[in-house]
Amino acid sequence: MKYFLLSLIITGLLFFSASPVMAEKQAGNSAQLSLKMDQEEKITLDLKRKELAIKSVLNRYNSPMVDSASSFTETCLKYNLDCYLLPSIAGLESTFGRFIWPNSYNAFGWARGFMMFNSWSEGIDTVGKGLRENYLNRGRLGIYEIGPIYSESATWAVRVEWFKREFEKEEKRLSLLSLEIPVKL
Repeated sequence: MKYFLLSLIITGLLFFSASPVMAEKQAGNSAQLSLKMDQEEKITLDLKRKELAIKSVLNRYNSPMVDSASSFTETCLKYNLDCYLLPSIAGLESTFGRFIWPNSYNAFGWARGFMMFNSWSEGIDTVGKGLRENYLNRGRLGIYEIGPIYSESATWAVRVEWFKREFEKEEKRLSLLSLEIPVKL
């Protein structure tokens, strides 16, 4: 007990008698750094984050579409769509392209799944354009308004919404991870 008190007193003296060092001033300077982005850079960063989330979820499901994640974000930008709408539909309709007519590249059940595309990108773009022109431009703005026209299933919208939440959760997870990674300047 005597040694414990003695070590506590010595530690206290060392702690309270220590003088500030230059590291404080140096840290203060680096803490003033700020990242300024214009609107276009923010949109680009947001799309990149969504693309990574799409790629991550597709990878988790062993999707043959994993290398087409950028096609999803390009199409959502081109037709002003929710970036998770198309991949969510693909998740429901074909487990992200895993269960389709051979070589059809139709992961969306588009035209009852019988329409053939030459690539995933062509399918993504065609369905994105179709959703914009035939649904959204006609006032069907949400998944629950699209569902009764897109599919005969009464549970289609609920299941597409479930996949959409998967992408949103993944984006949030990736955002939190990026906060933990130090930025090198």
